[in-house]
Order: sequence, then C-alpha cells, then structure tokens
Amino acid sequence: MERREMLYREEMEKYRQERPKIQQQFSDLKRKLSEVSFDEWMSIPEVGDVRNKRQRNPRAEKHTPVPDSVLMRAAMQQEAATSVDPRDQPFDGILTPGFSTPAYNIDMKKIGQARNTLMDMKLTQVSDSVSGQTVVDPKGYLTDLQSMLPQHGSGDINDVKKARLLLKSVRETNPMHAPGWIASARLEEITGKVQAARNLIMKGTEHCQQSEDIWLEAARLLPNDMARSVIAQAVRHLPSSVRVWIKGAELETEVKAKKKVLRKALEQIPNSVRLWKYAVELEEEEDARVMLSRAVECCPQSVELWLALARLESYENARKVLNKARENVPTDRQIWITAAKLEEAHGNTAMVEKIIERALMSLRANMVEINREHWMKDATECDKTGCVFTAQAVIRAVIGHDVEEEDQEDTWLEDAELCSGQGAFECARAIFAHALTIYPSKQNIWLDAAHFERNHGTRESLEGLLQRAVASCPKTEVLWLMLAKSRWLAGDVPAARNTLAQAFQANPNSEEIWLAAVKLESENNEYERARKLLEKARSSAPTARVFMKSAKLEWCLSELKRGEELVLEGLAMFQDDPKLWMMKGQLAEQRGDTDAARQAYQEGVKKCPRSVALWILLTQLEETKHQLIKARAVLEKARLKNPQNAELW
Repeated sequence: MERREMLYREEMEKYRQERPKIQQQFSDLKRKLSEVSFDEWMSIPEVGDVRNKRQRNPRAEKHTPVPDSVLMRAAMQQEAATSVDPRDQPFDGILTPGFSTPAYNIDMKKIGQARNTLMDMKLTQVSDSVSGQTVVDPKGYLTDLQSMLPQHGSGDINDVKKARLLLKSVRETNPMHAPGWIASARLEEITGKVQAARNLIMKGTEHCQQSEDIWLEAARLLPNDMARSVIAQAVRHLPSSVRVWIKGAELETEVKAKKKVLRKALEQIPNSVRLWKYAVELEEEEDARVMLSRAVECCPQSVELWLALARLESYENARKVLNKARENVPTDRQIWITAAKLEEAHGNTAMVEKIIERALMSLRANMVEINREHWMKDATECDKTGCVFTAQAVIRAVIGHDVEEEDQEDTWLEDAELCSGQGAFECARAIFAHALTIYPSKQNIWLDAAHFERNHGTRESLEGLLQRAVASCPKTEVLWLMLAKSRWLAGDVPAARNTLAQAFQANPNSEEIWLAAVKLESENNEYERARKLLEKARSSAPTARVFMKSAKLEWCLSELKRGEELVLEGLAMFQDDPKLWMMKGQLAEQRGDTDAARQAYQEGVKKCPRSVALWILLTQLEETKHQLIKARAVLEKARLKNPQNAELW
C-alpha cells in the first residue's frame, strides 16, 4: 500500500513538473509583490473605472471603415494622365478611359500567395498538432488523390497543382509509403514531365527498398537499359520477389537471356509455380519435359505442372506421372479426369468408368466435397474436346448426386437442355439415357429425348430411340407417328407401313394413327389403299375428322357425289361439327347449286353459331350473288352471336 502511494506521489510530481498549475506559474510574480510600495499600489487603476469610462463614452471607441468605392474614386481623381489614349482621337474624345475598363490592376502574385497560404492551412489541419503524424487514412487518402489526377492534359492546371501539393505532403509525412511515390510519379507522367517522374520514382526507391511495386514502377518509367539495372538493384534487395524476376526476364530481348534470368530466379525461388511455368514455355519439348520433371519435385502440390508433364510423356510414363500426382495431391479431381482422358485416348474405354468411380471414392475418403456443378462443367469440357466416354462416365457418376427424388425429373431435363445449349450433345444424350433408365414409362422424357435426337442426332439414333420408346410406352400415339414419319421421310415406305400396322395393334381405335396411315398412302398416290383405310376407320373409329378426311379425299379425286354422301353420313352422326357443314356448302357451290349451299350454311350457323368461318362463308355467298343487304344482315347476326370476335367487326 505504501509502495503504491509512493509511486502515485512520484507520478503526480512528475506530472506537475511537466504541466504546472496556473497558480504555480505565477508564484514568482507573487513573491515580487512584496517589493511594491504603498504609493505604487494605489496608483494601479481599478478595472471598474475603465469599464465605466467605456460605458459613458461608447461612440468615442467606434470606428467606421471607409468603403472601397470611396477610396477607388479618390485614387482615380488624383491620378494624372501623361499621354493621350489613341481611342480618344477618332471619336473626338467621346470614349474616355474609366467608363469601360477599370483604371486599377489586379495583383495576381498576391492572389497566388493567398491561395498557397490557404492550402498550407488545410494541410496543417489534417495533421496532429502534438506528434506531427498524419491522422488521415493513407489508403483512402491516396485513392482520393488518384481521383484528382487530370486525364492526360485535359484537367485544370489548378487540379494539377493541388494534387502535386497533396502528394508532396504525403511524401514528406510518410516517406516510407511507396504508393505516395508511385502516385507522384504518375502525376508527373500524365502531365508530360517524364523526367520529373523518373527522378521522383528513383528517389522513392531509395526510401522504399523493400517495396516491389515501386521497383516495378521504376522499371516501367525508365528506358530499357536503365530498367534492367534498376531490376538488378531490386533483385539484390528483394531476392524472393517473383514479380521482379519475371519483369527482369520480360525486359530481356533474347530468349537465351530470358532463360538465364529465369534459371537464376529458380535458384532463389525453387517453389514458385509461376516461374516454372514461364520457364517451361520458353523451352523445346524435350527440355520442357526435363524441366517439368524437376518442377514437380520442387512444387509437388501444383496440379498444373503434373498435368503438363503427363501431356508431354508417353502413355506408360504418363500413367506413372498421374499416379504420383494422385499420391501428392489426393484432393484434386482434375488428375483423375486427366487419367480417364488418357485411357480413352489410347482406346482403353473400359477403364474410363472405373477411374471415375474410383475418383469419387478417393475424394470422399479424403473429405473432399463432391460439387455436382463443377463435375458437370468438367464433363461439358470433356465433351467439347472430344473425350466422349469420359464425359458420359462423369455424367453417370454425378447426375444423381445431391438431387432429391421428387426433383430428379425436372432437374435432369434442365441439365440436358443446358448441356445441349452449350454444345455438349453427348452429355445431354447421357443425361437422357440415365433418366430413361430411372423413368422408362415417362412419355415426356421420351419425347424430349426424341426431339433432341431429331435436332442434334442422326436418323439411326432417332429411330433406335423411338423403337425403345414405343416398346416402353406403346399407348403413346405421338411416338409411333414420329417413328413412322422418320422412316417415311427416309424413303422407306414399307417400314413406315409396318410401323403404323404395329401402332394399330397397340391402339386399335386411334384416330391419329388411322389418319396418318391415310396420309402415307395418299402422299404415295395409293388412293385405293387410302379409301380402304378410311372405310375401316369409319367402321372402327368413326369421328367427325375421319368423315371429313374421307370426304376431302373423294373431293380431291373429283368424286363430288361420293363426297356429299360421306358428308351427309357424317352430319347424321356429328351435327355440331362446323367443318362438315362447311364442306357441304362448298361442295354445293362447286356444283353451282347456290340455294343448296345457302341452305347448308344457314343450317350450319343454326347448329354451330360460334363458328365464325361459317358466318363468313355465308356472307361471302350472299356478296357474290350481289345480295349486299342480306350479307350485311348476316354479319349483324354473326356479331350478335360472337360480339368478342374481331374478324366479324
């Protein structure tokens, strides 16, 4: 306790010596008061007297300054003219000096001095008055200074001077701060004073010898010969700076000199991947292989160097290199993918699937997260480079990773579309194949896969897919029709007929398949076959469309009477089908029976008042017969029945 009090008293005494109280500061003057006599003491004036005197005579202490206009006018009046203004002579002295121009001059020198003084005051305000150290954030401060630099002579001269003063303050306040020197040199360079920039940056290298940025900036500003000497100095101060060594190699013009510089650099920094890559790029293939062998020893964690060495080696040696790479870097997937590509390139496709599976097992064992997006991207790259088996193996390995069961179908279809959009068609094909093995009865997946093969595959691949599709989904008519159409377009009409016959067995009452068969026969001029097919269709699958196609075929073959009979037969069963009524009226028109046509259209609009085409045909019939009033009345009725239809209005 006593020791603590003693320390406290010592600290207080020391503090009082450094910062004494006001009472202690005037103690010597108080002691001298003992020498003052009584008369001297009484002669000291009272404070109250002075105050009362000022209150009694307030105007005596006030001074009003004279306005500048008065002083200026007085100066103009006292000024004596010693010469005649030449402007006075042509106009008989009318134009007198003083009215258009001022008779006094502005002292620009004093204005400049005042501006400099103001700048000095601002710079002083941002510094600490006690220690003299700047209190401004140097990074943000220099950023602000960079924003003030004019752009290649287009800025104001005042901005240049302002930036120069601020940067000078930065250099003087903290000479060891390299960005300040670099900013100053760039300011001079932008304003065209290259030599001043060089001088500044060289002075900066003396103060900031451990900053690689300032050495690189000096090498950029100086000529090539001087830059090489600067880099040599930088290497002595920073022997472990990769950027400095690379700059030194770039400054050399001959390849031999570049190699020499890089080899010296690798002696100093043997574990720099960047230096090894730069050095290998300058070598021939054989020398590059030797150098990469040394590089992977110095940088065993660099996957790029291992892969580059594997690309330069033979097949057997490349396998050994990749095995060593997996031992040194067991957490990188690129080594495994490269190994799979190597096996595929040499025809050993059976090993590709095993390598990818082993890769996933090894990575999981080494606690590496399997990122599905990264693997899908790698598969896309493999597809683009022609490594089809590797791409498909990767897709099959990771397609179901981190995908919920209820989201699998949508996710896989999106993946297939994305791969197709990127040009990775084999990846998309592998995704469809995997999805179809999981969902073999999903007709939408089969249809998407068929559309993909039609756009990006061959006829053989499309037909093979469709054959598997109709075997898995025999009730899906579209798949049968796509298969038949593909064979028909290829010119194989018997195969198309066979396909439609199989489709009939799977879908005996399918209108689409019947009509597709009719179209196939009619397009190949087999009209009797088409008639027989339509007759079977009318008996097994009677629909309005079948009757319409039957009548249309007879119409095209100029069998109008038979066509009308088919139409009437169809109308007896399907009175609400507008196309049959239209065909009845058109057939009557072709025969020249206008009354029958009008009656057919009128009955049709009664049965199908919502059919705009029927109303229009009736209107056109009246118009052709010059019955404009009737045509207008028909249109009025049509608009009343279909007020929202734009064609009628």
